[in-house]
Amino acid sequence: MHRVSRTSSGRSAHRHAGTAALLVLLLATTLTGAAGCRDTPAAPLPIRIATGSPTAVYYAFGQSLAAILNRELPDEVRATVVITAASAENVRLVGSGAAELGFTQADVLPATTGGSPAFDAIARVYDDQLHLVTTGGGPIRTVADLRGRRVSVGAPGSGTEITATRLLEVARLGGDEVRRERLGLDDSVAALRSGRIDAFFFSGGLPVRGIADLAWRSATRIVDLREWTEPLRSRYGQVYVSRDIPRSVYGVDPVTTVADPNYLIVRADLPEWLVREVTRLLMERRAELGAAHPAAGRMSPRSAIVTAPLALHPGAAAWYRAAKP
Repeated sequence: MHRVSRTSSGRSAHRHAGTAALLVLLLATTLTGAAGCRDTPAAPLPIRIATGSPTAVYYAFGQSLAAILNRELPDEVRATVVITAASAENVRLVGSGAAELGFTQADVLPATTGGSPAFDAIARVYDDQLHLVTTGGGPIRTVADLRGRRVSVGAPGSGTEITATRLLEVARLGGDEVRRERLGLDDSVAALRSGRIDAFFFSGGLPVRGIADLAWRSATRIVDLREWTEPLRSRYGQVYVSRDIPRSVYGVDPVTTVADPNYLIVRADLPEWLVREVTRLLMERRAELGAAHPAAGRMSPRSAIVTAPLALHPGAAAWYRAAKP
């Protein structure tokens, strides 16, 4: 009896040891699998930022913002910059899902965004100022002097083209009154320097590097546009205001011109948490953005929320509510 009892006890102990080993193995497998899930994040989301010309503000702003996003959210996003013709093209790209973020002038946006718009606003970032640039010793001193001249009104798909075309209409220089070219900033500067055009329009935040380089290299005049702000407001809406371009910006005679707010827009279907983070970094890294271009450093949470006719994306609105600008 004693021998039989000892054998039974041995078998029981062996069964318990096997069960314990199996439990340990299962637990180890479960923990390893869980650790693997934690250590293998989902692929970062691509964030394509639609900007503009490489020598204009949108591009400098976008490059700096992309660097901040990649540095601060390395596991969540991969941000890149897309060179475009600027506002109108940017609206099309973000609206179609070909870009996640983009910069645009307010006057490019539809007067209403009823229904389910494809994009929302993150912030009003700064004001664009319309430049009418010509040679320093040339005959063009007013908008009326453009009649019969060769003038670039901006690249196709740009906010410059929309604003310049509207200004020419209110100045009664529509149709064939002006010999229009449709060139981007860099091509406009080159064409003016070579004499292929007599003047060009460009809308951008101060200072526009391409215009600053032109003024440094050759005698340049920026034409005063103050008389056209009210006609533009009367015909096209209240977004336009008058702003000064002081001598300190380009080293040329100071003028007053027409200004137009700029927005950073975002695909409406982007996750709320992500847009909240983009908004936070946009506001908290203003000094860094301002180092890339002074216009980017002029943002403030208080002015950023004024984005009519666009609604703020829910993620952006959540950050501003928490920040209480």
